[in-house]
Amino acid sequence: MSLTFIDLFAGIGMFRIGMEKAGHKCIGWVEWNKPARTSYEAMHDTKGEWTENDIRNVTGTGIPAADVWCAGFPCQDISKNGKQEGLAGEKSGLFREVIRIIRETEEAKKPSRLFFENVENLLSVNKGWDLFRIFDYLDEVGYDPEWKTINSTECGVDQNRTRIFIVGHLRGHNTRRVFS
Repeated sequence: MSLTFIDLFAGIGMFRIGMEKAGHKCIGWVEWNKPARTSYEAMHDTKGEWTENDIRNVTGTGIPAADVWCAGFPCQDISKNGKQEGLAGEKSGLFREVIRIIRETEEAKKPSRLFFENVENLLSVNKGWDLFRIFDYLDEVGYDPEWKTINSTECGVDQNRTRIFIVGHLRGHNTRRVFS
């Protein structure tokens, strides 16, 4: 089954590469960093796709309907190398913009799945409360979350990096679990 997706916090498009390799189609993307936008446009065929420069300018009425929203939201405030302010930080706190957009989106246009990625320290920052807050936010907007940590070595990459992946299922739709 082929799904449509929007690439939020797109960077240079690593979520997109994975989703397209899985047979899915990107219909839009959001990235504020100019060099990353330039790279994204050079690396991917973005002609005719909806795009926005800043997640804070995206509205629930303006974002196109898609099956999945992918979001590798900023990790700077979550990472062990940062101040570990978590979701209270200016950059990592942009996660809440996704929640705002969902709240603004009419029910029929909401994505059936949300797909998030971040650093493993999301499990520990603020004693784990930020991960709980993410689950709470998802619950408030009608999504049932599941999560799993995956090390890049498990995927054949010669690099030892663990990431947390969170999938939110729109309640009443597509409740099949992704992680087992």
